[in-house]
Amino acid sequence: MSDWIAPDWIAADWGTSRLRVWAIGADGAILDRRESDAGMGGLAPAGFEPALLALIDDWLTPGRATDVIACGMVGARQGWVEAAYRPLPCPPVGPPLTPAPVSDPRLSVAIVPGLSQTRPAADVMRGEETQIAGVLAAAPNWDGVVCLPGTHSKWAEVSAGEVVSFRSFLTGELFALLAGHSVLRHGMGDGWDEAGFDAGLAEGMARPEALTARLFGLRAEGLLSGLAPDTARARLSGLLIGAELAAAKPWWLGRDVVIVGEGRLAALYARGLVAQGVAARRAPAEAATLAGLARARSLALPPAAAGAP
Repeated sequence: MSDWIAPDWIAADWGTSRLRVWAIGADGAILDRRESDAGMGGLAPAGFEPALLALIDDWLTPGRATDVIACGMVGARQGWVEAAYRPLPCPPVGPPLTPAPVSDPRLSVAIVPGLSQTRPAADVMRGEETQIAGVLAAAPNWDGVVCLPGTHSKWAEVSAGEVVSFRSFLTGELFALLAGHSVLRHGMGDGWDEAGFDAGLAEGMARPEALTARLFGLRAEGLLSGLAPDTARARLSGLLIGAELAAAKPWWLGRDVVIVGEGRLAALYARGLVAQGVAARRAPAEAATLAGLARARSLALPPAAAGAP
């Protein structure tokens, strides 16, 4: 743990498997950051406050309730307290935030609700709405599409400061399941082959309706043609991302696209879009999350408490 600090407020990104927190100063600077594996998926409701205190106890000041603004699966039905979805169209974040029950008087915890839509297809998001708000905080008048790669990737259309539609894809989870738990696992390596990814990407984009046949083809090629395990892994990724890009074409075709993320996965999505003539911009995920949480706090609290938006 670092030396004692007294943050103005605390930002929290609480997902299914990880909890990440940041101590934020009065000037908006990051004073400290920490994380743990105390994700929502491993906690009962009574375990959330102790898990949070285990990370931030020495950041808290006696006699003062420090605001903790949290996003992510912490607000799911199975989380600390359910933060009801806000229906589209609406700004990505907005009041009211959902208070979480706490016993420690040094804490005041509020959770950012997720977003939902019923048409054109039923869909929900938690956590990504905060990153979308962060993208808009950096460009308030921007209209376009935000791509959020991940376990369940999202494509969100933004116009006039509101999310007007979005679509989720199970791509990341499918990759993990197929590579680690299906018959394809016998031919998967741990390395990477860029040419293999590009080949899979082109196949997935050109014939998304043949995806399941192409997937089994990886197994057959491994048995009959000696397909290299690293190439098989990269082609699997390319097939799945290519099929997603084909399905998401109404979102990115002819649009200004921002990809949230700076890691390898975001780079693969950018590579796929470049192959289609789309030069997407990139927004760092942490910066987007923190800017979105700051925006949520500024909308939920009086100006004197939250500072200028």
